[in-house]
Amino acid sequence: MADPALFKKIYRIFSWVTLASLLLTIGLVLRKSPPPQIPNDPNAAARAEQKFEAADATRASGLPAQVQLDRNELNSYLAQNLQMQNPTAGTLPNSSSPAANPPRVNATPASDPTAGIGGSDQPTLDQVQSSVKDFKIDMDGDLVKAYVIFDFHGKDMSLELDGHLRAENGYMRFDPVSGMLGSLPLPQSTLNAAVERLMSSPENREKLRLPNDISDIQIVNGQAQVTYK
Repeated sequence: MADPALFKKIYRIFSWVTLASLLLTIGLVLRKSPPPQIPNDPNAAARAEQKFEAADATRASGLPAQVQLDRNELNSYLAQNLQMQNPTAGTLPNSSSPAANPPRVNATPASDPTAGIGGSDQPTLDQVQSSVKDFKIDMDGDLVKAYVIFDFHGKDMSLELDGHLRAENGYMRFDPVSGMLGSLPLPQSTLNAAVERLMSSPENREKLRLPNDISDIQIVNGQAQVTYK
């Protein structure tokens, strides 16, 4: 017959291990990972606008056009054209400015860390953006690396997502390859389910529709490459 004292001891050990694992997980989630180091370049946004204007002129002459943005230009352009909850993270441009109505990707950062992970509801991109306080984009080879600070019940938390950006049937797609919530690595299955849930609703799908004149968006050699038809 099994010794009751042995079972009690095993149960206590199991309880302590479970508690320690839970505390470790919470600690990793709440511990923000360091953001990518993007050098500050005050002229980057202007360079991005000039590249888009040059592409428009090239297309107007009947020639194929392509725009390539480095990480400084991409971050500056996004910060100038997307409004974050935190005014220092991005400002809404004046409606009279050419940058106020960019004829580019009609999408906000598709990275709500909590709405898409482990939940049954399908968050909208507007809900995602409302919780995002800051974001940075880095690029490495053919990978886009998104770093997001978001508000979760008054607590700032971080999410990192690495993946491939591409166009599919006129829509922008993001295929995640790795991610971290705080300092906690996320399983691939969780990432796939979260991103698919976010992009599957009709409302979100329309916001991810590419302009008719854009045929592809991808990351090539550490740069964002926009190809026009």
